[in-house]
Amino acid sequence: MPRIIDVIDAPDQGPNDLVLRKPEIGAGDFRFGSQVIVRESQRAVFYRDGKSLDTFDPGRHTISTANLPILSSLLRLGTSGKDIFTAEVYFVNMREFTDQKWGTPEPITLRDTDLGLVRLRGFGQYTMQVEDPKRFVDQFVGTQGVYRTAEISDYLRGVVISRMTDVLGENMTSILDLPKLFDELSAAMRAKLQEDFSAVGLSLRQFRIVSISPTEETAKAIDERASMGAIGDMGAYMQFKTARAIGDSAQQAGSGGGEGLGMGAGLGMGMGMAGMISQAMGQGQGQQAAPQQNVAAAAGAASAPSVMTLEEAAAYLKVGAADIQSLITDGSIPAKKIGSQYRISKSAIDSFLAS
Repeated sequence: MPRIIDVIDAPDQGPNDLVLRKPEIGAGDFRFGSQVIVRESQRAVFYRDGKSLDTFDPGRHTISTANLPILSSLLRLGTSGKDIFTAEVYFVNMREFTDQKWGTPEPITLRDTDLGLVRLRGFGQYTMQVEDPKRFVDQFVGTQGVYRTAEISDYLRGVVISRMTDVLGENMTSILDLPKLFDELSAAMRAKLQEDFSAVGLSLRQFRIVSISPTEETAKAIDERASMGAIGDMGAYMQFKTARAIGDSAQQAGSGGGEGLGMGAGLGMGMGMAGMISQAMGQGQGQQAAPQQNVAAAAGAASAPSVMTLEEAAAYLKVGAADIQSLITDGSIPAKKIGSQYRISKSAIDSFLAS
């Protein structure tokens, strides 16, 4: 004897269940007079022979040829006088599904006016709702007994990433300007995604960009850019960095005597190279000078830099580093102490020699 269902409903539809099929497996044996109960947050779609026939709104519905007119022609195919037919009912959850997350599985590569090329990751949330139950069930659910949000999230994430790449490519100038554009970009994304969601029977209610962050390599480039802006005079910075690196190396290797003299000569050459770098960068910023003058300035800086360490001053005066230290201590030669290192100007030494 066929199983006859008199009441068809889905009272236990979970918060992440988009669609529940009744019965979950196989075809249901329905008869005229059966009650279909559709709750406020649901719509019911009837299927027979693989075709969607009618959609019921919230309320109690009695199956009859009055509310299922399409069935009347099907039932005339020969039922031996019985008013029973096999079909399935899909209960579609019409509530808004909030806190649906999207993110970029791989960084997006974009042009940046300040950094050249950058690689970015994005993360955010969106809210969706079934707009056309029949279309959604036809195109996505098929014959599944239960269809949940997780089963469509991968498809929607791919759509979001595709549109995000397009929107960022059209609107981005620099990653440094992106935080103030989140609202505008979110609105642009929602407008572009509406058509993609509607195509499968969904409606995009809200879309938010929570963060757009650089990869580790891009973050390093931003840090370097910020450091350069804070420094201002790049030539002076390069000269300072070179002198400091060579001075630290000399301190670790030891100082005094002939070794100190050799280190002083090396420091002088290092400072000279820093001066050459500074001059080269100055040329790139519009400070033009003749090549012969650059060579002469570099040679002069190599033999006697304008700012010296203890070892350089010792080499310049042809004495030991300890002697220079004594002259600084008793105030004969003024010097600046930066960290654990002394810096002495050449003019101060020349003044000392002339006194």
